[in-house]
Amino acid sequence: MKYLLMIYGNQEKWNSLPAEQWPEVIARQEAFNARYRETGELLGAYGLADAEAATLVRRGKDGAPAVTDGPYLETKEYMASFYLLDCENEERARRIAADMPLADTDPVELWPILHESPANGAGLADA
Repeated sequence: MKYLLMIYGNQEKWNSLPAEQWPEVIARQEAFNARYRETGELLGAYGLADAEAATLVRRGKDGAPAVTDGPYLETKEYMASFYLLDCENEERARRIAADMPLADTDPVELWPILHESPANGAGLADA
């Protein structure tokens, strides 16, 4: 079963980390990524740009995209990165989430993925 791990943060939080700590933080995250890529459970890990780079897109009356500054937030923290897992069960996904390097100080949100639309469109009738 597939799971989405989400990490939240904000620029203020990351700016508060001393510059000399960043190499260790990045190394720990890369080790986590490598460990679970090797088991085949980590399908992808994606870091998002700062919230200032986000935009909101709606469909205008003419069908064209209507874009405004984003993101659509009412909170100080926002989704900063996400990880796509494929695990045998939820307990395994929870163990991987708890192994996230900063999980001792920052929560990791875990969501089961209930439906998937393959990129090639195959299997849509089975969803």
